[in-house]
Amino acid sequence: MSRVYLVRHGRAAAGWDTDPDPGLDETGRRQAADTAQQLSTLPPMAVVSSPLRRCRETASFLMTHWRITDLPIADEVREIPSPPGIPMNERVEWLRRAMAGSWGDLGSPYVEFRDSVVSFVATRPVDTVIFSHFIAINAVVGSCLGDDRLVIDSLDNASVTVVDTSPRSGDAAGRLQLVERGREADTLIR
Repeated sequence: MSRVYLVRHGRAAAGWDTDPDPGLDETGRRQAADTAQQLSTLPPMAVVSSPLRRCRETASFLMTHWRITDLPIADEVREIPSPPGIPMNERVEWLRRAMAGSWGDLGSPYVEFRDSVVSFVATRPVDTVIFSHFIAINAVVGSCLGDDRLVIDSLDNASVTVVDTSPRSGDAAGRLQLVERGREADTLIR
């Protein structure tokens, strides 16, 4: 069994409809520093990040505490992709509509995205801190609860959701158990 700490990135400097890969703003850096301080009381463990800049920057605060210099990147825990060809200025409206529904409503490419996130988390061989995104973390929470909705918890920036992994006999993917839900807040999708 492994314990996985899923950290939502700190607040981004730009909205989803204006910048495909923003870093953190000043509030996001404070949030990341506070979460790193909280997690730094744990023994150092593996750290993995989404490839997106806001996650890598959030991870850097904990890496400094633990004196880790190498940050493995996992595409499996990146932000939910918007539909191909959708203009940048329409991404937020698409996401708001998607968040009101289920993975099944979005169709097979999104179910595959969800399953990839869940499988990646469920197969962590060691205790790991994963820096990821609102929807990806909700995919894991939904898997733990057997809930197909995109949004289960309104996870705050830099919140920590904790799950345990355990192997399932004859199933390489294993299963997940929700240990602690992340701090919630009114999440502004911008």
